[in-house]
Amino acid sequence: MFKSALGLIEVVGLAAGMEAADAAVKAANVELIGYELTKGGGMVVIKISGDVGAVQAAIAAGTAAASKVSAVVASHVIPRPGRGLEGIIVSKETVGAKSALLQEPARKRKDKEELVVEEAAEPAEDMENISEKQPAGICNICGDPACPRRKGDPKTTCIHYKKGHKEE
Repeated sequence: MFKSALGLIEVVGLAAGMEAADAAVKAANVELIGYELTKGGGMVVIKISGDVGAVQAAIAAGTAAASKVSAVVASHVIPRPGRGLEGIIVSKETVGAKSALLQEPARKRKDKEELVVEEAAEPAEDMENISEKQPAGICNICGDPACPRRKGDPKTTCIHYKKGHKEE
């Protein structure tokens, strides 16, 4: 995945992140892996890879460009990152990463798909897709034509609601 080095630039704001990524890619022969948003604080991490010298030049240019737009929190170059870092660097949260880098081996993915299909095939315990079988004017909770509740009305208007739910 990585040619020789990994470069990271962490900035505050997506606009500053895009500016850093643009300057970094234009400054040197590097590949943009993608960006990742943090879970809070509005920070963005830009991830690039390439030869060590090219990544150092790109990180310097990206940091300088981003500092004109917003605050640069950190920047770092990792020469020859270890193989164990691939799962951390390119994850599902990495926006713009190539889909081939995110795919699991076919054997594991097939097992998960089969598991999902089996779970989806089981009907709901109580309902058994009653809303699909009932006409539009009948309550989709109990299915009783005498019920005053109609699909979309509050559940409490169903005449059978209190039987299954104890109100405190």
